[in-house]
Amino acid sequence: MFTGIVEEIGIITSFLNNGQSGVITISIKKNFKDLSVGDSIAVNGVCLTIIDISRNTFTATVSKETLKTTNFSRCKVGQKVNLERALSFNGRLSGHIVLGHVDGIVKIVEKRVNEKGYELFFHLPKGLEQYVVLKGSVTLDGVSLTVANLYKDGFSVFLIPHSAQNTNLVGRQIGDEVNIEVDIIAKYLEGLLKGTPVTSTEQVFIDSGILPMGIVDN
Repeated sequence: MFTGIVEEIGIITSFLNNGQSGVITISIKKNFKDLSVGDSIAVNGVCLTIIDISRNTFTATVSKETLKTTNFSRCKVGQKVNLERALSFNGRLSGHIVLGHVDGIVKIVEKRVNEKGYELFFHLPKGLEQYVVLKGSVTLDGVSLTVANLYKDGFSVFLIPHSAQNTNLVGRQIGDEVNIEVDIIAKYLEGLLKGTPVTSTEQVFIDSGILPMGIVDN
């Protein structure tokens, strides 16, 4: 589980993509001493598993599904990516609950600069509009942001100076596609209101990454 608070901007140094899966290597400035092989890390909001790590880089696999549903298929060497380590039990939830399970991609349709900072406008594809609400939380390329305005087929968010300086979003241009993850709580509420089956509390914890898979004995 993550919070959407980016810890560092990494740079892609290698990306091998055969169309079925990929292997990505990312350079980091900070020395994440607590990272180990097998750990989860959010890269542009996508939860990946580390398969190799060195002092200044780590390597992770990218599944076929991830290539299909995220902007990873367009990744290039030299590209900046947002990084966040998995939340520890003694950590603070400064953003909101982020699973690293991307719901799709959204395209930037407008970019403005004003006294509040940067305002980015996105086209929202059908099927996600019910989960994006005014002043609600949304994760874009791994960044926890607040929905500033809603439109007929889109929404906008503000990037305060801190977010602009510490994420890769300020460098995004009109036409660029970013990963979006909607609020998981909204999904569970929708299930309750529709009367559709809702998973057990244990399963919710597993989906959130709080409990490891297989710990629940049914």
